[in-house]
Amino acid sequence: MTTTSETVDVLVAGSAGALAGAYTAAREGLSVAIVEATDQFGGTFAYSGGGGMWYPCNPVLVRAGSDDTIDEALTYYRAVVGDRTPAELQETYVRGGAKLIEYLEQDDHFAFKILPWPDYYSSVPGARNDGMRHTVCKGLPGERLGRFQGLVRGPLDHERLGEPQPDFLTGGRAVIGRFLWAMADNPEIAAHLNTSLVELVVEDGRVVGGIVECDGERRVIRARRGVLLAAGGFEQNAEMRAEYGVPGTASGTMGAPGNTGLAHKAAMAVGASTDLMDQAWWSPGLVHPDGRAAFALCFTGGIFVDESGRRFVNESAAYDRLGREILNAVRDGTLGTPYWMVYDSRAGEQPPVMATNVSFSPTSEYEAAGLWVQADTLEGLADKIGVPAANLVDTVRRFNELAERDDDEDFGRGRESFDRAFTGGASPLVPIDTPPFRAAAFGTSDLGTKGGLRTDVDARVLDDEDRPIPGLYAAGNTMAAVSGETYPGGGNPIGASLLFSHLAALHMAASR
Repeated sequence: MTTTSETVDVLVAGSAGALAGAYTAAREGLSVAIVEATDQFGGTFAYSGGGGMWYPCNPVLVRAGSDDTIDEALTYYRAVVGDRTPAELQETYVRGGAKLIEYLEQDDHFAFKILPWPDYYSSVPGARNDGMRHTVCKGLPGERLGRFQGLVRGPLDHERLGEPQPDFLTGGRAVIGRFLWAMADNPEIAAHLNTSLVELVVEDGRVVGGIVECDGERRVIRARRGVLLAAGGFEQNAEMRAEYGVPGTASGTMGAPGNTGLAHKAAMAVGASTDLMDQAWWSPGLVHPDGRAAFALCFTGGIFVDESGRRFVNESAAYDRLGREILNAVRDGTLGTPYWMVYDSRAGEQPPVMATNVSFSPTSEYEAAGLWVQADTLEGLADKIGVPAANLVDTVRRFNELAERDDDEDFGRGRESFDRAFTGGASPLVPIDTPPFRAAAFGTSDLGTKGGLRTDVDARVLDDEDRPIPGLYAAGNTMAAVSGETYPGGGNPIGASLLFSHLAALHMAASR
């Protein structure tokens, strides 16, 4: 039997994008309870090196002189996403980010700056290739967080490699830190770590609270205005991945450990409808000595080859686009796990990857695990990675010819802005001609699942007949992604999560 332990206006499950909802509700005069399944705040946000928000025409960009328009941004977003998600949901996101930044800048706890990051479909009408749709939080010292000091998750090197946790919060940790700082002195905000929402309480067809579990004990937190579910995806739940056909494995995800789908299940149990449940935010993953593939991007050289020893993809494409091509090749049976990046020794032993997200371990550890191999000849390298030697030699010869012309006729590498974003505009077509020749093992990684609860423009969860379930809201990766089966630009997942959490809280604040 469970007992009611507290009653608040708003119950929030999750502590990444969910914090925008908690903050907004409190700022609008509501009492809030936050429940976080793990012992730290931040979720997957806290692993993001940039923590970017894709918010076209927001005040930070306007002050810097951006000539972008919402109409151009909408043209781009709709062209990329298509009709996979409702047009009104897409428009709410594209228009709403600027208003959220304006709302937050009224509070001195928040400060932003521009981190130029080109849109991921550079050739689509309306694309912004100068990166002027991407905004990040300025960093801050952890000591400002008051009662929440030392409780922000990440970064990945701390959790996976045991590196000291930085006292200064940057990237996604800065986003989390600024919301916690803004809420630290508010007595109307209760925060419960190691506490999972496992069921929803429904009375007369309305969600009026949640059953939460901590240390094996269950209790009820009642919510007068509503419950916001923004507890991440279900990427860490192997059974749910299998049930919904999500490729890859839990060991290869970059999702936070508490992302097991409990909020999804609680909502579905009360009639919530879902969409995109087989989808995730994809990327290639460099395989590290612990056997886990970790999100990697910014490839400044090298080529990927399939089981026949042939190139099959634009290696410098935006990571979700690249990840999807890799998954297609796996489905077609032309690509195994692991697959290989082939490169040479012009820059040393390490593969040409600028952003590994989990730092490189010593080369000897990769070599001992059979993850990095080398040979004096391409034929010898082909033997070590198990591909036909003649094909690999021919593939490298062809690639070197394309590199000399700086024109990838085969896969278009270097033809879009993103392809050259990390080489200072220089060609990403770098010849492979300096022995010894090398190869590094790659696998499939993801930044979390993106399938979840269907919502309207106020983030209200919908049932199978498109009716809002009274008192129930969703955002982040617990919500079916507004971007559908695409990833339009850096900062889309974080931006959408913050915005729809904010909109949910505004709707609850306006409800009586």
